[in-house]
Amino acid sequence: MRRFIALACLLAIAAPAATAGTVTVITSFPKELTAAYKAAFEKRNPSIKLEILNKNTVAGIAFVRETAEGQRPDVFWASAPDAFEVLKRDRLLAKASDVANPQVPAKIGNYPINDPEGFYFGQALAGYGIMYNTRYLKANKLESPKEWTDLLKPQWFGHVAMTAPSRSGTMHLTVETILQGEGWDKGWTQILQMAGNSAQITERSFGVPDGINNGQFGAGPVIDFFGLAGKYSGFPVDFVYPQMTSVVPANIALLAGGKNAAEAKTFIAFSLSREGQEILLEPKISRLPVLSYSAFGGKIPTGYPDPVAIARRSKVQFDSDLSEARYSVVTSLFDQTITFRLKELQAATKAILEAEAKNAVKKNAQASDLVRQARELAFTPIVSSQIAGQADFLKLFASNKKEVAVAKKITGLEESWNSKAKAHYEKATDLARQAAALIK
Repeated sequence: MRRFIALACLLAIAAPAATAGTVTVITSFPKELTAAYKAAFEKRNPSIKLEILNKNTVAGIAFVRETAEGQRPDVFWASAPDAFEVLKRDRLLAKASDVANPQVPAKIGNYPINDPEGFYFGQALAGYGIMYNTRYLKANKLESPKEWTDLLKPQWFGHVAMTAPSRSGTMHLTVETILQGEGWDKGWTQILQMAGNSAQITERSFGVPDGINNGQFGAGPVIDFFGLAGKYSGFPVDFVYPQMTSVVPANIALLAGGKNAAEAKTFIAFSLSREGQEILLEPKISRLPVLSYSAFGGKIPTGYPDPVAIARRSKVQFDSDLSEARYSVVTSLFDQTITFRLKELQAATKAILEAEAKNAVKKNAQASDLVRQARELAFTPIVSSQIAGQADFLKLFASNKKEVAVAKKITGLEESWNSKAKAHYEKATDLARQAAALIK
């Protein structure tokens, strides 16, 4: 018995040492990227192991919030800058100014690459645009898209794929980019039309690029590295940055309450070094470094996108504070009116496009008015810009949803949005069919 107790004591003492050299990284990034960094970092630092915990950005934030201090992962690594503002606001990040690489430029366009207070750092640059399959387009006689509005055209019905911002931080940024570029009401109209043309709302962000790579879908909105990685890996795909885009940092940060802060800082510093930045240029990764291209000594692939030039011509000056303030509103509104009502939205879109096609051949004034009404019902956001800009409304959705009163209010609003969306889409379908029936 004494020997057993002694052995148990030795194991208890030794247990913390088993994790002392392990850095746990919570990230939304694909395995191709994380595996490359894990191999390179562990080769450079053989005494430290990298453990990757893969979750989408929204789920990652929730996981950090729900994990007790002292047991949290060490590093948060994702593309959405507003997610880091949420973590910073909730005091879940720790300052780590000493890991910053002084060679990283201060800004991309007008956007700061690093958090001025040292809570998170730009590790790569990301733009948002359209990925498309060249063989699919040729087979279906579709022109290559250049702007978001191209995906709203009638010929694109059933050929688009999207994912939900509640399941993807990068899709949330894409939606926010359109909303900030076009304004809330016009932006949602475009998003609803694009969703109406979509064959599917995928469960994860990589479902869209995977489907485009294999020819399941024709095109869809993605973060640039999905499109570029497919292109440089030999798939018959291409990627375009619309004018209504933004270039913002994909960030990395030290979490407060992690187990191994010192080792975590070593990994963050590595990811920001030239050696760490060069990994981004591997064809299967194809991300834009934060270091200036001049720092790579000619290693930038021919024709590789220039983030400085993209940021210069972009029509969107991305506001992360605005994005963070309405983060939950945007994700919830998308789910209630698109993700959970896609079938009805698709039916309304199909009926509208069919009625418009008939009316284009033989004009009918009454039919035109019915189609106009149908479009307004189907493609006008349930929540207006006036309501979306109200401080109390935004504060409610940013509140702790575990509080019974808060949860009850939010659930009530979401149920209202869902039922209104269903009613609007069904009425729009009916009006469009009436319009088509009038045209003889």
